[in-house]
Amino acid sequence: MSATLQIERRGAAQVLTLARPDKMNALSAELVEALIAAVDAAPAQGAEVIVLRGAGRNFSAGFDFGELDAQSEGDLLLRFVRIETLLQRVAASPCLTVGLAHGRNFGAGVDLFGACKWRVSAPDASFRMPGLKFGLVLGTRRFAALVGAERARAILEQASTFGAAEAYRDGFVSHVTAPEAWPEIERQAVEAAAALTGAARAQLYAALSAEQPDTDLARLVRSAAEPGLRARVAAYLQAR
Repeated sequence: MSATLQIERRGAAQVLTLARPDKMNALSAELVEALIAAVDAAPAQGAEVIVLRGAGRNFSAGFDFGELDAQSEGDLLLRFVRIETLLQRVAASPCLTVGLAHGRNFGAGVDLFGACKWRVSAPDASFRMPGLKFGLVLGTRRFAALVGAERARAILEQASTFGAAEAYRDGFVSHVTAPEAWPEIERQAVEAAAALTGAARAQLYAALSAEQPDTDLARLVRSAAEPGLRARVAAYLQAR
């Protein structure tokens, strides 16, 4: 088990807590791999619900740029590909996936939250996706599917920060609920998942899915493979 991810089983729910509070739960390579493994394993272990949450003051600050100078462009490309893999596994899971967001959330952390079927935000949560500032296309189509193409364009062109009320209005957040009430949200999710057999639930999710995994991966790779990725990221970090 990775020290960066806490896994707790509560009845039919598998609760995955991003456990890097000192780094605002930024998505290191280790954490991403631990999340992929946990999301993949949950259905086989009998879980009907997967809850994703963050320890400390927020859900996730997105991609961990902490060791940028030590990584090649190929290293960065692979890490972004693995994050896209994580997003696809969450979005396609036969479990009812529930994201719980609080605090300030950025980039791939927002994309991870957006890949969940229930997206529950604390009233104080905020969201920002600055990836296009360094030319990266990650989670863009999925975000547009939730909020609409015009709204997505307006937000992503400016890398705008938006809060819980705005996110709920746009359809990115499905519930705005104080963290004290999150146990009740978890109970409701377990109850909702139990209304169908696992096979029926998987068939429903597959029938309703608008996922385009090959297209999303191709767009990500094309954007990340443009020469100078590391320099673009460094320039973004210096300017922010």
